Amino acid sequence: MTLTETPIAGAWLLEIQPISDERGFFARSLCVDTLAAHGLEGRMQQQSVSFNQRRGTLRGMHYQSAPHEEIKLVRVTQGRIYDVILDLRRDSPSYLRWHAVELSADNHRTLYIPKGVAHGFQTLEDHSEVFYQMAQAYVPGHSCGVRWDDPAFAIDWPLAAPILSERDASYPSYPSESA
Repeated sequence: MTLTETPIAGAWLLEIQPISDERGFFARSLCVDTLAAHGLEGRMQQQSVSFNQRRGTLRGMHYQSAPHEEIKLVRVTQGRIYDVILDLRRDSPSYLRWHAVELSADNHRTLYIPKGVAHGFQTLEDHSEVFYQMAQAYVPGHSCGVRWDDPAFAIDWPLAAPILSERDASYPSYPSESA
């Protein structure tokens, strides 16, 4: 497994190194020791799946507020998504910057998302399934989000007219620096 830093502080792209033969391949997709060598948490205590029926479905931008911020590993097991992370940590060198990466069942990539970074994605294919692993348990009262189309972030989504939940469509604009 190789790790590549992203432009968002503390976020990494994990890629497998397959060992192939006529049967297919075998690859390590998570190693606690490898993550720890990079100063990252590798012990996950919760797993979730998001199945998305239609291309263009947009989920995000989600995060959990203090003291229940989540570290996440996100991987696609079926289909393909445009995965976006947004740094909401005021003390971060990448504060208010976003970064996107394509995750697919074919490329086997995993995105490591640190605490304080919002996450969202848009499906690029019908029947896309996203697999999440979290180092902290989900706490409903701390579930938060910011607008997917907030001009403060100017996220460049690939598909127009996304399919949104009422909740994702109704998040308020991000507070300005003076707030």
